Amino acid sequence: MRGHLTEKADIFGFGIVALEILSGRPNSDNSLEDDKIYLLEWAWALHENNQSLDLVDPNLVEFDENEALRIVGVALLCTQGSPSMRPPMSRVVAMLAGDIEVSGVITRPSYLTDWDFRDLTSSFVTESIQASTASEDNDNHNQNRISSGPGTAPIPSPVNVSDIPEER
Repeated sequence: MRGHLTEKADIFGFGIVALEILSGRPNSDNSLEDDKIYLLEWAWALHENNQSLDLVDPNLVEFDENEALRIVGVALLCTQGSPSMRPPMSRVVAMLAGDIEVSGVITRPSYLTDWDFRDLTSSFVTESIQASTASEDNDNHNQNRISSGPGTAPIPSPVNVSDIPEER
């Protein structure tokens, strides 16, 4: 495995997998509290509050705290917003092995600060139902009136495109 880790590895994906292994949970889990749904967002919140060890799988009775903190640090470096800020895989392997120190992680990546990680599925369904109900009410109210042309108001879309953040 040693030779394969240093060639053509997806550094970001490796960081996510490292967090998943350490925490014993998937990258996202809708059954958890809102602040824990997204693993990477939760990991950053814990890191910023000096509580990174809370990320460790609660089923682990014994673990080396320094190794766990090293894994969190490496994972957060691997998931930096800009690929140029992520370490090469050879450096990741050296940091995990303890051959070199884990570089300090400076700030939360912009994709976490600029993106609201709310689950839009439930609000989309609610908005669709509301728009559908409003449309039906409008149709019932105007069922005897036929209108067309410039005076006809468009039916609002259930998705407001302006609320969706642009990808970076």
